[in-house]
Amino acid sequence: MASLGQIIFYSMVTLIIVFMTVIILILSLALTVGSAEVLSKDKMVIANLGEDALLSCYLNSDSQNAQQKDVSVSWQKTGVTGLVYQYEDGAPTLSDQNSQFKGRTKLFPDALLSGNASLLLRRVRGSDAGEYSCSISSSAGGGKVDINLRTGAFSAPSFKFSNGVLTAEASSWLPKPNVTWSHNDGRVLSGFTNFEENSAGIFSLVSTLQPVNVSQAYTCSIQNDLVTAVSTATATDSDVSGYTYFIYSAASMPFASTYLSIMATVLCMYSTT
Repeated sequence: MASLGQIIFYSMVTLIIVFMTVIILILSLALTVGSAEVLSKDKMVIANLGEDALLSCYLNSDSQNAQQKDVSVSWQKTGVTGLVYQYEDGAPTLSDQNSQFKGRTKLFPDALLSGNASLLLRRVRGSDAGEYSCSISSSAGGGKVDINLRTGAFSAPSFKFSNGVLTAEASSWLPKPNVTWSHNDGRVLSGFTNFEENSAGIFSLVSTLQPVNVSQAYTCSIQNDLVTAVSTATATDSDVSGYTYFIYSAASMPFASTYLSIMATVLCMYSTT
């Protein structure tokens, strides 16, 4: 039978273990409640020159569906002095904003309440390309995410058909693209493409394919390092019908993966005479 001293000793050891377990649980719960992570739905953004771009940034936490308190947001761009955008104390703070972004950036106050700090960049310029960082601080926690923005020009072609010649015209491409024609059975066809470069360095193109058979489908692919426009065109006696969709490159460097992110939604429907 254990002595009184042994009973007291083992009881104290048990109490110490229980006490330490409780402390560990309390600390674990406290850290979990305050934990959060800043994420982006697209870290490799491709923007069309002259159009608006959305840089995704949001706070992912257990309480993301609840309204956040004390939200502060800072957007910065590598190599640029000053800020892209800053939000704190319930309002934009733009005194240190770089002149490149004045009047061209916006957050969405209602979305900020749920931890969404995505940045709208208006009228994208070539100089906007680069590495951006989004930092969020709130009552639920915070963090930082980096986003790479690449800029270029791309447009869907329009089509004409006359005297057995199918013509594709596209007004805006940068970098300079390659144009490929193919039959609906996959055979590559010989077309002729003429490029013109404007004062801003943006290319327009006119590409022709002949001979073309009426009621047969042909594919015209316009591709550069950033974007591919894939158009299917079918000529009739009086017009051309078809559709265009875009494929955006997800490779960050020329020798990186050639994985492509496909925008499945048809972007352009056309019927021209």
